[in-house]
Amino acid sequence: MIRAAIRESAALRSKNIEVFAQGSYKNNTNVRFDSDVDVCVRLTDQFFYDLPTGTQETSFGISPASYSYENLKNDVGEALVSKFGRAGVARGNKAFDVHENSYRVDADVVASFEHRRYAATGRYISGTEFRPDDGGRVINWPLQQYENGVAKNNRTGGRFKLITRDIKRLRNEMNDKGVAEAKPIPSFLIECLVWNAPDEAFGHKGLTEDVRYVLAFAFNNTRSDETCIEWGEVSELKYLFRMGQPWTREQAHAFLSAAWDYVAFKD
Repeated sequence: MIRAAIRESAALRSKNIEVFAQGSYKNNTNVRFDSDVDVCVRLTDQFFYDLPTGTQETSFGISPASYSYENLKNDVGEALVSKFGRAGVARGNKAFDVHENSYRVDADVVASFEHRRYAATGRYISGTEFRPDDGGRVINWPLQQYENGVAKNNRTGGRFKLITRDIKRLRNEMNDKGVAEAKPIPSFLIECLVWNAPDEAFGHKGLTEDVRYVLAFAFNNTRSDETCIEWGEVSELKYLFRMGQPWTREQAHAFLSAAWDYVAFKD
């Protein structure tokens, strides 16, 4: 239906736009509390970019855009309203909330430009970038996240995503029971913490042993900045605990400690 909304928009139908699912539903790491589906509407006619230090736009054939990101977000909003009705769509700081009804689930729709991370050779890695209404920039790598997650899941006999879902459910239960350390921990951070556990963490006879190993490994390695400074998101294109993230290493460590105690594992 979102694809149809874009196709039916006079302002958007002639542009090169990709519409695809991303996030936990796409990556098969969603649990019951992941109630909404994340959908990206990515324009590839225009793009944001990062260049190697000391280089200029002209070296990569980059010229000023004729269509702004603000235009794109406004046009996507109007296309969604035309399709789902004014009452069915709410504009947020980062995304549009397309409300659920009797025949569709709730969806967060993000309008984005392609993002290109250039190398000195002129080659680039393609991701997404959007600009929240209150400023800043958000760069994501959904294709790389999906491919890396699938590869690790295959290497671990399906355990990577299974254990990710288990620890997400644990976090949700802790939050419901009022465990304060669980409250600031987003679903995606848990997926990334599990991602950074070595593949051998998932080879135990039982799932409980896998969960124990992953929690212990993540706890021990988040004691200090030095032991997890190189940890990345699942895409391996963003650092997990460096500048620009909405969480901190200290929050992750506190959650892991509380989770260990909550399930009463023994040292």
